Amino acid sequence: MATRTSPNIIITGTPGVGKTTHCELLAERTGLKHLSVNQVVKDRECHEGWDDEFQSWIVDEDKLLDAIEEEVKEGGCIIDWHACDLFPKSWIDLVVVLRADTTTLYDRLSARKYPEAKLQENLDSEIMEVLLEEARESYDEEIVVELQSTTADEMDTNVDRIEAWLKQWKADSGTAAS
Repeated sequence: MATRTSPNIIITGTPGVGKTTHCELLAERTGLKHLSVNQVVKDRECHEGWDDEFQSWIVDEDKLLDAIEEEVKEGGCIIDWHACDLFPKSWIDLVVVLRADTTTLYDRLSARKYPEAKLQENLDSEIMEVLLEEARESYDEEIVVELQSTTADEMDTNVDRIEAWLKQWKADSGTAAS
């Protein structure tokens, strides 16, 4: 397989931490492709049906991986999803785990009209650092970064940091524009 000229980044975290906002801003500023897993699951039918209790698609992970494999292997993707452990290590160059305090998270998820069971499960997941642990167990420690995402200023700082990381990655891999 040819070496990628752009890295693949996963932006993960509990629903409501700002993954999509971060991804959209990063894609706009870097030219990388925002790959929203929720959108892929819907558009390419990578699911096994609808879960009424949680008001979400039941993801077929094998179909999902097959659907995005070629795109991701080319590089330059920002993968936006609340899970990260299903993506092969060889695909991923940076894993960003966004975190938010539970008050902010509660307000954001309530505003989305999340069913109570889904809201509580997500708050518990954030408190127990489930997604951070999943990232640390699935990828090499040096590519997993935890960032706070409670305020707009934090988001701007996060995007600046990821953009700086991207420039360094390109310099280190010899793919930076001369």
